[in-house]
Formats: sequence, structure tokens, C-alpha cells
Amino acid sequence: MEKLSSEAVLEALKSVKDPELGRDVVSLNMIKDLKVNPDNTVSLTLELTTPACPIKGEFQNAVRQAVLNAGAKEAVVNLSSNTGKRSFFPIAGQEEIIPGVKNSVAVASGKGGVGKSTVTANLAMALIQEGAKVGILDADIYGPTIPLMMNISEQAPQVFNGKLSPLLQYDCKVMSMGLILPKGEAVVWRGPMVAKMVHEFVSAVDWGNLDYLLIDLPPGTGDAALTVAQLIPLSGVVIVTTPQEAATRIATKAISMFGKLKTPILGIIENMSYYECPSCHHQEEIFGKGGGEMASQENKIPFLGKIPLHPLIRESGDEGKPVVIFDPSLAASRAFKEAAGKMAGRLSVLKAGLSVQTPLTV
Repeated sequence: MEKLSSEAVLEALKSVKDPELGRDVVSLNMIKDLKVNPDNTVSLTLELTTPACPIKGEFQNAVRQAVLNAGAKEAVVNLSSNTGKRSFFPIAGQEEIIPGVKNSVAVASGKGGVGKSTVTANLAMALIQEGAKVGILDADIYGPTIPLMMNISEQAPQVFNGKLSPLLQYDCKVMSMGLILPKGEAVVWRGPMVAKMVHEFVSAVDWGNLDYLLIDLPPGTGDAALTVAQLIPLSGVVIVTTPQEAATRIATKAISMFGKLKTPILGIIENMSYYECPSCHHQEEIFGKGGGEMASQENKIPFLGKIPLHPLIRESGDEGKPVVIFDPSLAASRAFKEAAGKMAGRLSVLKAGLSVQTPLTV
């Protein structure tokens, strides 16, 4: 039996390309711990750019088949991930204030009432289900709703070693103004006070090591949202809208704001896209049709998906358990998971130094 060489295996693996980055797994340094045994069995680790890769099973099989084609008797392909570190600094010389966070993603909207916090919570749960370490910073100082959606509104963060410790719920680290304020008390602050509090949430909180920190921004493009966006070093932003024309016009203003800040826009999520009757499965587009896709095309940014209306989204949110974990089989849950995978894919493209406008291929 002719001995198989590591060089031959690596040469065969050059035929396998990352579908988003468009380069082979060898040149991308995604092959780790390659071992060719005397009996020509091979083991290796495929290091993905995100644990939320939507096609990791197919990717793993393609690598395994390439190794077998090289002449291996057997191929064991393990999976790992490394989301890498990429933060955009809107202010020249801005220091890194969240060193353990690999990717910080703002979730924004041009207006309130589009379900931005619901999207944030469910994107977080979807990423966690794929094995990512995730946190949520509820930066909506005036109307924090994340504590209710995560069923932690009756808890309070503690201080350890001089830093606030975020609450842990569903394996997600959470910090919010709603965890600090007395119940029912309103925040009546101007911009500087908002900026100070957000800075405390970021710099004075022990976030530890996270693959993704999702930041639920205040709605709109006013002082509060702008302050947060300028203060926190961002890897990118996701825009949430609903299908009707009025909402997508306002979402375009949010796109314009982040464009002026030169923050990478990862894509648009259209929430409340349609309602599907649970009995006859007829789909009714209650709030109009195609506004999110139209905004995506007009602004030349990726479209991450449509989230349908369903009573369970509201019910699960009110019960403090995001629908992705409340009922993973629901069409809305699957849509959130798909959107999370595409969002993570966009970040991988940015990490590789490619244009974020590159068409999504998965």
C-alpha cells in the first residue's frame, strides 16, 4: 500500500472552496491538525469562520470527500470555528473598550414598532444554538424590552472585581437599562447622559469572551441612536424594517446614517412579512409586500430574509422565551436561524477583507 502524504491531501483539499469567500480551504488556513496515519486513515479539523455557517454539514462532507479522493482509507473531519476579530472604529484613534468581543453587531431601525428587539433576541438564540458565545446589550435606554423578552426583568446585575456582571439567560449574557431602573420609572435624559450610560454598559461590564455581541439600538436616527453608534466599535449593523412603504422609506434613512458613519451594513431583515393561516396555510401580506427587498435592491445591500407573523412570536416574547427556543420547528424560527446564518456569513466576508456587497451564495 502506497503511503499517502500530507502534501497530497492538502493538494486535494484545494478543490474545496468556501462558498462565501470564494477561495479554497487551504489558502484560507481553515485546515487544522491534519494527521495522516500509516494505514492511510486521515483526521483533520475544519475551522469555520463562524459556528453559524448555514451549510456546515455540506461543507464538512465536501472536505471529507476530497480527502477520500486523495486516496485516504478513511477520513475523520472535525469541526471548529474562529469568528476572528473585526471592529469598525468610527472615531479615529478610538480605543478598544470591549477586547473580549470578536464581533459587535448593532441591530437598528429607522422607527419604532418594527420588532427590532424581538429580532435581536431571536438572532442571539439562533447563534447560540449553533455553538456561538453571544451577548445582548440592550442600548435602548428609553424603552428597554430585552429583560422582559429574556425573562430576567426581576433580576439585577451584580458587581464582581469592580465590574458589572451581565445576567446569564439561555446561555446568553445580557445587560440592559431595564435591569437597573426601578420598575415603571422613565428615563428622562439628554444625549450626554445617554452616552455616559452606554459607555458604562460597554466598558464597565465584564462581557468576557464572546463571538458576537448584539446591540439593540434605540429606534430612529436621532441623538440616542447616533450616540450609541459612534461610541461602540462596530463590526457591522443589521437594519430591521417591515414591508410597508412608509417603514422602508424610514429604514433607508437609517441606512444613510450608517453609510455616513461608514459602518458596514450587513443586511436588511424584513419583519412581519406575512401571516400564514395555521389551518389552510393561506398567506396574507397584512403590512404590504416586498418593502424590505426593495430597500435592499435600491441601496445595494444584502437581504437577510423575511420573518413571518405568528401569534407564538408574541406569546413566547411575553413569556420571556424567544420563539427560536420556544418552538424551533416554527417557520418564523427557521427564518430567524437563516437570517442569523447569513448575518454571520457577511461578517466572515468582512473578516476576509472582501466587499460586504459580494452576493450571498449560500
